[in-house]
Amino acid sequence: MKILHTGDWHLGKIVNQVYMTEDQEHILEELMRIIEEERPDALVIAGDIYDRAVPPVEAVELLDRTFGRILKELGTPILAISGNHDSPERLGFCSGIMEGSGLFIEGGLKPEVRKVTLEDSFGTVNFHLIPYADPAEARSVLRDEEIRTHEDAFRAVLDRIRETLVPGERNVIVGHGFVTGVVGLEQSDSERPLSIGGTDHVDAELFRGFDYTALGHLHSAQKVTDDRIRYAGSILKYSFSEVRHIKSAALVTLREKGSEPETELRPLAPKRDMRIIKGELAELIKAGEKERSEDYIRAVLTDEGELMDPMNKLRAVYPNVLELVRENRDRTAGEAKTSAGEGYKHKTKLELFKSFYENITGQELTPEMEAVMKPVIGEVEKEEEGR
Repeated sequence: MKILHTGDWHLGKIVNQVYMTEDQEHILEELMRIIEEERPDALVIAGDIYDRAVPPVEAVELLDRTFGRILKELGTPILAISGNHDSPERLGFCSGIMEGSGLFIEGGLKPEVRKVTLEDSFGTVNFHLIPYADPAEARSVLRDEEIRTHEDAFRAVLDRIRETLVPGERNVIVGHGFVTGVVGLEQSDSERPLSIGGTDHVDAELFRGFDYTALGHLHSAQKVTDDRIRYAGSILKYSFSEVRHIKSAALVTLREKGSEPETELRPLAPKRDMRIIKGELAELIKAGEKERSEDYIRAVLTDEGELMDPMNKLRAVYPNVLELVRENRDRTAGEAKTSAGEGYKHKTKLELFKSFYENITGQELTPEMEAVMKPVIGEVEKEEEGR
């Protein structure tokens, strides 16, 4: 059985005040091209279909068009769960009616975990849909007062699933959370924390014995312990912490019971990439004139001293500059960079300027610069005395 595992679509996402809808529509066309080529038995979406509980109209319309084509034109069943960004109630609305069309969406956690069964030449594959739920919600739904963490919640749910397993049948878990099994799982800035203090961590050992676990939440495509437990990653780069990611969909092939799943990562080519460029303003402008790129850009400027309107100058050649950073300006100091510091009332104007220059540039005023500034400050003081 072929499963196309995806997650973290985040439809309606805004990155640095830019709506990503056009880019998302392009990447979903890429996804549908893969479905058309590979003809998987099911498309899995492991949570965070939308970026927020109340998505914009454009995001809802895009999802409607996409689901319609996948179900009607491509004839591929869709198995999806809610993530921590989704509204379980909105996502799960009319889900029972949609089953006849091949759309299986589980919005909220229920006492009895939803199971979707598909068949292939090797027999039965059961998909167990576990939508995101915080520990308090899981404790209430499952009526289990012992649940205090995300791991407790997953353990309680998986124990219930194991009670229903039929020997010889293959079983797939679809879940959303922070499952850890090895050191070094890659995280990104665009992932909303599930909790504080590590209570969101779920031990991968809980999933031992299942034939495949399709996870959502982390935005980097990666396996947790082996190919039986995997994050598909997000379909697009949603922060500059993801610039090195290669976005993909995981094409997973399940054969007979007990065999290792075969996984192929099918790359998703974006309409616009997300990159970081670095250098002096003039150098970046020169490179941009040749490149004429519409990629989303974070520009790190290495120039010293003041620059006149660097953002607009960069946008003339890189129209989608989203962030601009001055590398030589350390803005992490305890006081604001325009502050003169303690005792400013007792400092001379030259001393004040020297403090200002050092705070802005991170460097000391040279004797040559001081020689230039002294007569200028002297003229200012004369004008003040004459008022």
